[in-house]
Amino acid sequence: MVQDMFDPEFYMGVYETVDPNTNARVLHFGKYRDVAECGPQQEIDLNSSQTVTSERQTFYCVPVPGESAWVKEAYISASQARVSPSTSYTPSRHKRSYEEDEDMDLHPSKQKEQHMGSGGDIHGCVEPKRLETEASAGHHLISPNCSPPLDLNFPLPGEKGPACLVKVYESWDSFKVNDVLEVYGILSVDPVLSIVNNEERDSSALDPMECMDTAEEQRVHSPPASLVPRIHVILAQKLQHINPLLPACLNEEESKTFVSNFMSELSPVRAELLGFLTHALLGDSLAAEYLILHLISTVYARRDVLPLGKFTVNLSGCPRNSIFTEHIYRIIQQLVPASYRLQMTIENMNHSRFIPHKDYAANRLVSGVLQLASNTSLVVDETQLEQGQLDTTGVHNVTALGNLITWQKVDYDFNYHQMEFPCNINVLITSEGRSLLPSDCQVHLQPQIIPPNMEEYMNSLLTAVLPSVLNKFRIYLSLLRLLDYSISDEVTKAVEDDFVEMRKNDPESITADDLHRTLLVARFLSLSAGQTTLSRERWLRAKQLEALRKARLQQQKCVNGNEL
Repeated sequence: MVQDMFDPEFYMGVYETVDPNTNARVLHFGKYRDVAECGPQQEIDLNSSQTVTSERQTFYCVPVPGESAWVKEAYISASQARVSPSTSYTPSRHKRSYEEDEDMDLHPSKQKEQHMGSGGDIHGCVEPKRLETEASAGHHLISPNCSPPLDLNFPLPGEKGPACLVKVYESWDSFKVNDVLEVYGILSVDPVLSIVNNEERDSSALDPMECMDTAEEQRVHSPPASLVPRIHVILAQKLQHINPLLPACLNEEESKTFVSNFMSELSPVRAELLGFLTHALLGDSLAAEYLILHLISTVYARRDVLPLGKFTVNLSGCPRNSIFTEHIYRIIQQLVPASYRLQMTIENMNHSRFIPHKDYAANRLVSGVLQLASNTSLVVDETQLEQGQLDTTGVHNVTALGNLITWQKVDYDFNYHQMEFPCNINVLITSEGRSLLPSDCQVHLQPQIIPPNMEEYMNSLLTAVLPSVLNKFRIYLSLLRLLDYSISDEVTKAVEDDFVEMRKNDPESITADDLHRTLLVARFLSLSAGQTTLSRERWLRAKQLEALRKARLQQQKCVNGNEL
């Protein structure tokens, strides 16, 4: 995922080297390289008329935040030849590489000897790098012993996998921050980069005017190649989804065959998924229906500032401080390609960094928990909330969460102003009573069974499902998000007439919001059955589900007297 975009950098697209002894000249191609290369007896001709300066864009990319383990495993098994399956392959030498790199910083001579060999002339390799005007240097100007470990700037805590600097040579305007990319290119982990960084660090310490970038910016923008490799892009495309069980592009002929074959067996898959989720929700089939609708929801359009298609569900009635919500999240994790469980405690609200912000000293975007890829499932666990005081950070975090749910946008903090980043995040809120956060739909859980051992019960659910069936669930949920949907004029007229009739019968409780929500439920009900248009039957079924949901809320309100 593109976490940040650095300033464009200039490089020598074409340069000429000359042999001082024979005056022999050679033209070199500088594209797809970090370091301008030349032979041991050659030097760059700075005044050559053949030199061509070109421009490229650098993206700082991180593993897809919250990417599920089954996604990583599927990419690995699909192609053992890949050095970095999916975006989250963790090299076993990750920690050791950093220590080695740190050791090289402490002993630069050791690194030069190791990589250049005895008697090697590194002048020809290092000097050209300085000619490139990219921000290159790696570490603080203070003693390397005091230099803090490199922060890879992952949005979510506990994430693993390598970050990388992706160098794009054309059409970089078509990509945006938070896009998920599939990249084919040339991997560069040139050890010479570290030598160059050391030398530039030393020289800029002696003469600060030689380098316009701050030490922190140099450190962030040119980290050790052993930790943050470079990829020079030959071909890059934005991914519609990250489910490895689905074709990358559904418009191709082969993909259309795959889709039509799967759609032909959709009904039994839906029935099995409904049964599975009903058991997970302790026998509550109504809550399971709404959970399916939530999991296939997606923002399909925006009208002015209003995102159409978002369907945030508040699952209330969850047992307080129970492992139930944790296991519900584990089940969702097994079904969707990317997810994150946000425990809504006072401590998390007050101390977590939700909103990405611009660090002008390092000239980078510092990530936050809400910097997520499109179609990520965010499970907000409100059952963890205790009494306490929110500080300024906590209030800002709760506000950001509310804006994400309501408007599907996150306002990134650029110190002097805020910049709006639209997003498409599926938010499920689990709570004991009605959530403090806004939602599109509240479903009160009514357990039909109370297992004596909740952990054992939930674990047995997952072990009982065959891997092939689980894969069908995963394809089902990802595929239905990508389908088009429409309502015919005839059905639109019938829905309007029906709504007018409902208002006549019950003008107090039927509002425009009810119509909007029922249309959403009807949309996702139709798609969940593989139908891309709304039928009269699906509309009536949507009304029935909404009536059951509202009756349950009213019943709960009468039982405990609280507003739900």
